[in-house]
Amino acid sequence: MDQTLPPVSDQIADLPTDLPTRARHYQHMAEMLAYLCENWHRQPRLEDLAARMGLSPSHFQKLFCHWAGVSPKALVGSLTVAEARQCLLAGASVEEASDHTRLSSPSRLYDLCVRHEGLTPGALRQRGAGLVFKTGVAPCPFGLAAVLLAPKGIAALGFANLGEEEAALADLQARYPQAEFIEDEAACQQAVAGLFPPSRAVASANLALYGPPFHLQVWKALLAIPPGQTTTYGVLAKAIGKPTAARAVGAAVGANPVSWLIPCHRVLASDGRLNGYHWGLPRKAAMLSYEEPAYATGSDQ
Repeated sequence: MDQTLPPVSDQIADLPTDLPTRARHYQHMAEMLAYLCENWHRQPRLEDLAARMGLSPSHFQKLFCHWAGVSPKALVGSLTVAEARQCLLAGASVEEASDHTRLSSPSRLYDLCVRHEGLTPGALRQRGAGLVFKTGVAPCPFGLAAVLLAPKGIAALGFANLGEEEAALADLQARYPQAEFIEDEAACQQAVAGLFPPSRAVASANLALYGPPFHLQVWKALLAIPPGQTTTYGVLAKAIGKPTAARAVGAAVGANPVSWLIPCHRVLASDGRLNGYHWGLPRKAAMLSYEEPAYATGSDQ
């Protein structure tokens, strides 16, 4: 993509919704996304990107956000942080990671990391060092629950079938590869026992959440979905004030570390299907049925 793209109409008063217009813009936006993925290290300006498409900066920004769910600046920042994360985890200093990603200073890297990851570059480099979790597996209505307990509450909750306990715990622990893990089956069983009262009401629990600000925002919105009700990724995106970010919201839902308590199982595809659950669609259906018997356990509709 060395040449400027052929111009597209600059008359976009509102976001394009008709199929012919969206089809006409597809090639341009696909090429622009590919360009940014290859040239993020140049930290391109909005004005230069808009000029490549023959659009004004404001119209390009609007069109890009409509297609990608995030602004060009946010996408470049995310790609920059992803590269910096790899450098930091490989042992590079903050200064070296800043130079590698062609940022103007370590302070720019600091700001990007806090904005996108909710962690400083130093914390990213530590990979959970300094955190201490109790770990264990306990029976629950959905098979076996794998738990990471932080001093302030439950930091991660997942599920497993019999014989899959070690894999489920490893899945949770991989989020914090340098943290310290202490096996405490009794403490974890006690924590899980309080989550599933006989009345089937959803119990409250102290949560210790670690994640980027955007993820925390989505997880907070998930907590607002009442038991027995469902929503879609698009509606959830609107609830947090980012109606064009359904894909990013889906990624944040998928990154939910505390299943069941943060009810990502209540989010369905736009057509009502039970799609995309980390611990298996049968378990997602079982959770919905547990909260509302009208849901058919095991159904994908």
